Amino acid sequence: MPGRKRPEPPADAALTRDVVEALVSGRHADPFALLGIHDEADGVRVRAFIPGAERVEVVARNGRTVGTLSRRHAAGLFSGRIARRMRYVLRAHRGRDRWIVDDAYAYGPVLGPMDDWLMGEGTHASLYDRLGAHPLEHEGTNGVHFAVWAPNARRVAVVGDFNRWDGRRHVMRLRFGTGVWEIFVPAIGEGTLYKYEIVGADGELLPLKSDPVGFGAELRPSTASIVRRTDRFTWTDQAWMSARERGERRRTPLSIYEVHLGSWRRGYHGEWLSYDDLAKTLVPYAAEMGFTHIELLPVTEHPLDASWGYQPIGLFAPTSRFGDPAAFARFVDRCHGAGLGVIVDWVPAHFPVDPHGLARFDGTALYEHEDPRLGFHPDWNTAIFNFGRREVVNYLIANALYWLDRFHIDGLRVDAVASMLYLDYSRKDGEWLPNKHGGRENLEAVDFLRRLNATVYARHPGAMTIAEESTAWPGVSHPAYAGGLGFGFKWNMGWMHDTLQYMGEDPVHRRWHHDKMTFGLLYAFSENFVLPLSHDEVVHGKRSLLDKMPGDAWQRFAALRAYYALMWAYPGKKLLFMGQEFAQGREWNHDRSLDWDLLEQAPHQAVQALVRDCNRLYRSERALHERDCEGEGFRWLVVDDAAHSIFAWARFGAADAPPVVAVANFTPVPRLRYRLGLPHAGRWREILNSDATAFGGSNVGNAGGVDTEPVPAHGHPQSAVITLPPLGTLWLAHAGA
Repeated sequence: MPGRKRPEPPADAALTRDVVEALVSGRHADPFALLGIHDEADGVRVRAFIPGAERVEVVARNGRTVGTLSRRHAAGLFSGRIARRMRYVLRAHRGRDRWIVDDAYAYGPVLGPMDDWLMGEGTHASLYDRLGAHPLEHEGTNGVHFAVWAPNARRVAVVGDFNRWDGRRHVMRLRFGTGVWEIFVPAIGEGTLYKYEIVGADGELLPLKSDPVGFGAELRPSTASIVRRTDRFTWTDQAWMSARERGERRRTPLSIYEVHLGSWRRGYHGEWLSYDDLAKTLVPYAAEMGFTHIELLPVTEHPLDASWGYQPIGLFAPTSRFGDPAAFARFVDRCHGAGLGVIVDWVPAHFPVDPHGLARFDGTALYEHEDPRLGFHPDWNTAIFNFGRREVVNYLIANALYWLDRFHIDGLRVDAVASMLYLDYSRKDGEWLPNKHGGRENLEAVDFLRRLNATVYARHPGAMTIAEESTAWPGVSHPAYAGGLGFGFKWNMGWMHDTLQYMGEDPVHRRWHHDKMTFGLLYAFSENFVLPLSHDEVVHGKRSLLDKMPGDAWQRFAALRAYYALMWAYPGKKLLFMGQEFAQGREWNHDRSLDWDLLEQAPHQAVQALVRDCNRLYRSERALHERDCEGEGFRWLVVDDAAHSIFAWARFGAADAPPVVAVANFTPVPRLRYRLGLPHAGRWREILNSDATAFGGSNVGNAGGVDTEPVPAHGHPQSAVITLPPLGTLWLAHAGA
């Protein structure tokens, strides 16, 4: 009847004024206690918050309308009773528009008591299976489960393109005792953009946060996380994964090609190559060059190109610069198919303080220390992880395992280990806090590294960890159970600095710096060493390796070839940064491709050919790799000929492996009839000469080999007279008596 007043809807006692205001503002501490379907004293009640709706119906899964909800607030809060508990969806109306809402608050939790226990204990090795965003079927419905650790937050909501970035729509459920918030959002899937909207402990709304366990991320400068699957790739590398567990890594060849994916090669218009492009170009190139592994500068998501990945924000997301996670998996699979292992640079030492990242994630110093004397890196203006917090340690170790589990990575090179070990790293007096014993050692970081390495080797015995550690910390590559840090290998930074300084001297002055080449053997077997000629040595004004060599063009190329031949015959595994294998002349620039056009010039082709042959012989001559990390595998023959800048040594493998002798002459003067004591009598083949014509040299050598005479020299009963090329290194392999 006209003018008749519509009856008031039945009261909902739970919706007091304060509760309603909290729900519609998205600040209710536990919206799951009210929204969704609930058995209450007056029957089964459904409540929903649907901004923009004027009318809402409850619809059974068979399509039948089973109830109508009354609007309790103009912002879109609705409440009403239905006859019985059931699985339902909501049909929202506004004018002539209508749409279906599958209510997230109608679904129970995904995480369970065991997750709570392991996360609270800090021992959840598969943390990435539970936190983050996971497409799955839950209670018969497909959707995405979101979970994030934010124990000090008053409220956490997931926002994204699915809810118009409205933080009121999907406020999450807090799992008390763990500080983890979760919600299952139905009817969304892969490709969804999202972030977390967090109200801190002080009630302040924080900047939107990317997912700390996000598996995909937008390309910078955008910063949203992307729902991605990383668990459904079809691998073809079963033979590789099985084979890598056999043998002892210290006694097998390890020659690493260090690569920055964004600048190894660029497209025709200067664009990045994709992971798939790189699988077709970089992989066959590195394999043809004879390297055993490719090491990638960090591929975790990072906002700043100029950080080269060393200031990561998305530790679980392969950078979107080159494609999605599946494309990265295809790249790794292609490497394994070509006989190449993959090592990734991993950065647990620090993280940037960009507002969308980990810094003050829930309004408190959650991942970092509150006190900047413990929690801030003055060198890099970054935050330091709190290694004394079990949840943070769990997060980092689970991240390391994630790359090994999901992407079949063969090794982790851990960046900036020294900065983790010392509380006073790059700090002045008064700028750091001592440990509980009054010392400078970061005891929590030490414990973290030991646990990291023990866990990696236990769960992935075929993988390896490598420390970039620049000090004399003892036992970096010794087992954790024996008091070491537990790494498989350590970068030999001392060798790199000393030998490059020596090579930078004018040949006439090298006699006064002879010890730069010999000192490293005093500690060469104290650790399992990798000899690194890395990206750090060819940037920031340090010049390229070729440009470090003195003299005219011929001398510079000859010296570089001699240095490489020395390095590949020296005890220790090998690492060479991209571009140096063909003697790039300029410093590395992350914003442009390597100068591949240099390979049109003979001197650059020659250096490339030498590196290829060094790799081939290093892999085939057992004496050059079987005892890389053992003193029994090395013996000086000539260590004190500073006047002529000559060095000679022997390398040994197992008893049945022919020894190899290396002789280096670092002056531009040929040395004729140089008598060299040799460990065995008989024929010694000249298997490599860095001065050979094929390598752009003057072809001074020994016509394929030398024979010993019963003339004592250098502590051996037999010797041979050899010819040493100018600025050259020879390798001689014993061919029998």
